[in-house]
Amino acid sequence: MTENINPEKTPPVTPDVPAGYDQPEAAAPSYQAPPSYDAPASFEPPAAPSYQQPAEPLAPAYPEASAQPGYQQGYPQQNVQQGYPQAYQQPAYGMAGVGEQKSKVVAGILGILLGSLGIHNFYLGKTKIALIQLLVSVISLGFLAPFMGIWGLVEGILILVGHESYRTDAKGVPLKD
Repeated sequence: MTENINPEKTPPVTPDVPAGYDQPEAAAPSYQAPPSYDAPASFEPPAAPSYQQPAEPLAPAYPEASAQPGYQQGYPQQNVQQGYPQAYQQPAYGMAGVGEQKSKVVAGILGILLGSLGIHNFYLGKTKIALIQLLVSVISLGFLAPFMGIWGLVEGILILVGHESYRTDAKGVPLKD
């Protein structure tokens, strides 16, 4: 075995550093603990604000509305009946103008003439049924088109007669005569 001639010049070996690597020098640690964020000893929470009740109650914004039964403050209700809850109802979608109503005659004629293609249901906005009629006629290469035509013929007649199920379009707007 070889012995070290100058034992004081070799650094001591630490067990966590493998052999053959330089030993770390003893240096001051560069990490410093963050400052404490605790509240100082003289900390006092701010006092809660104090509110005072007014001497007299405030007058209502609309005195005529609060004096009559069936009125909410500021929002008068019309056609109020005692004992019945009032509900806000919006007008039906598409009922704003007469021009948006579909014609019963046009829908019936389309059903009779082009019922196998579902054109009358497209006109009324019933796209799911219309697509079924159209696709059955087209995909079968016209083989099932007579059956779809009979279906359309029956629907066209029911629209013209004014059957209960065929009085409105898909949005619920009544058909005009």
